[in-house]
Amino acid sequence: MVRCVQCGNEIPEGARFCPHCGATVTVIPEKPKPTELPKYKAEGLVSRMIRAAMLDESLYEEVEIDPAATMQALIVVVIASVCSGVGSGLDDLIFGSSSLQLKLFGFGIDLVVGSFLALLGWGIWSFITYFIGTSIFGGEATYEELLRCIGFSDTPGVLSILSFIPVLGGLIALVAWVWSLIAMIVAVRQALDFSTGKAILTCIVGWIAIIIILVVIGVLIALPFLLL
Repeated sequence: MVRCVQCGNEIPEGARFCPHCGATVTVIPEKPKPTELPKYKAEGLVSRMIRAAMLDESLYEEVEIDPAATMQALIVVVIASVCSGVGSGLDDLIFGSSSLQLKLFGFGIDLVVGSFLALLGWGIWSFITYFIGTSIFGGEATYEELLRCIGFSDTPGVLSILSFIPVLGGLIALVAWVWSLIAMIVAVRQALDFSTGKAILTCIVGWIAIIIILVVIGVLIALPFLLL
């Protein structure tokens, strides 16, 4: 929307003269009023996580353009990783056969290492998705914008804390994984501003790329031993 510099009234797009005062059009962009500023900036982490889990498209649009959400996204990734670690750790503590001290030690190590690997995987996966989405499928976003959106898509992983429950635990873990997968596709779509089909293709190509990378790394590690 643009307004006439002379009288301040709104001018129709493409008009050469102001229909209100007749002045030659010299326009400036209308600035948002303070009351019109986005309300999401005051929203807490828990509220955002709930909206992310509900696949709220506007949530991913918000965190995309909110630099302050980067730390929140990091916390979401850590929380999801810790919940997964707690779920598997409780399963081992309750049903495992090793000593309690050994279980607790392994439990602590798994939480720390798991959180580190989750953060590392978040960064690598976001970069691969960013590269493929922008260079192959024409998406538009910065790496940081996509990083934040993908971080919040980890929210459903919180359910994996219940994976220790006998019989139902495996089903809950599967639901959490599928839910997170759908949330990630929504996050990629909203961050890169393209279709759902392109978001799915971006993720598929990304997974193929990761598999190839892991295979190459595995071959390079195993090659010296094979040559001995």
